[in-house]
Amino acid sequence: MANHFTRIAVKIGSNVLTRKDGTLDVTRMSAIVDQVAELRREGMEVILISSGAVASGRSELHVDKKMDSVEQRQLYSAVGQAKLINRYYELFREHHIPVGQVLTMKENFGTRRHYLNQRGCMSVMLENGVIPIVNENDTISVTELMFTDNDELSGLIASMMDAQALVILSNIDGIFTGSPADPASSLIPVVELGKDLTEYIQTEKSGFGRGGMITKTNIARKVADEGITVFIANGKRDNILVDLMRNTEETRCTRFEPNREAMGSVKKWIAHSEGFAKGEIHLNERAVEVLTGDRAVSLLPVGVTRIEGDFEKDDIVSLMDAHGIRIGVGRVACDAAEARSVAGKHGQRPLIHYDYLYLE
Repeated sequence: MANHFTRIAVKIGSNVLTRKDGTLDVTRMSAIVDQVAELRREGMEVILISSGAVASGRSELHVDKKMDSVEQRQLYSAVGQAKLINRYYELFREHHIPVGQVLTMKENFGTRRHYLNQRGCMSVMLENGVIPIVNENDTISVTELMFTDNDELSGLIASMMDAQALVILSNIDGIFTGSPADPASSLIPVVELGKDLTEYIQTEKSGFGRGGMITKTNIARKVADEGITVFIANGKRDNILVDLMRNTEETRCTRFEPNREAMGSVKKWIAHSEGFAKGEIHLNERAVEVLTGDRAVSLLPVGVTRIEGDFEKDDIVSLMDAHGIRIGVGRVACDAAEARSVAGKHGQRPLIHYDYLYLE
């Protein structure tokens, strides 16, 4: 069965682009570029989220001086990113396709204005036939400012750019019922919305990247919930991208079924904004019950037990249940002082309108 996507985001993991010795696998890069060019010729817009900068820089430098992990990432990514984007430029130029580099960081998604600026930039690139090649700016992204990994970034980009599909290319075929190395394990081809995969997920992280299968699954779930089809597949398989788009049913992968109910642009941004929460709104059990029910409802002050943090109007806040567990995030309609003054009271305006509320 062929897919009819017109815009896809493709995340290429470090383990796809690096050999066992840590050097850049130019042959694999070239093969992926050829596939992207083929999809482009068929009228599909492609956004690349590419890892490999740190691994690329590591293979270029031989440093004697002892450095901590942050210094290593900054140095290797500064050198490696130049090498990586230059390689993409040369490979795509053979197909007469221009590319543009987009280096971003977590802070760029923290406010709606920054988010829209970034979306505008990439939209202009696509409108003019330029393939955006996105990566985290590892030279200035450190510790709490970092994405978990490029899986998290790819989910944000796919959502922000209204992609119909996100392809996460790793070095295994998808999600298995056990360890992929165990012959008794089998590939899970389709994950329906809401299916629990906890018992199947391996905790190992990739050899050259920061992310493991847990992160990939969590991101895939969230993105699929926003109405985007997600594939986890093996980027080292020949012609994997073209096969996924043309003949999904017969291609080894794990496909996350998308939510058929479309999610608005603002809500998509909020869904990925939990890392930017400026405060917490704690709720009683009745409020949680109403919010998580079948009907879309706004958060009223009457169900609020306490307010934490010093936030302004339109900031992102976390919603916490009676046990201190986060159940969602939202864009708050007033500042912290006003929220405290109305907490627990009847007959007040909503603190968060349901259009600006995302429940996990």
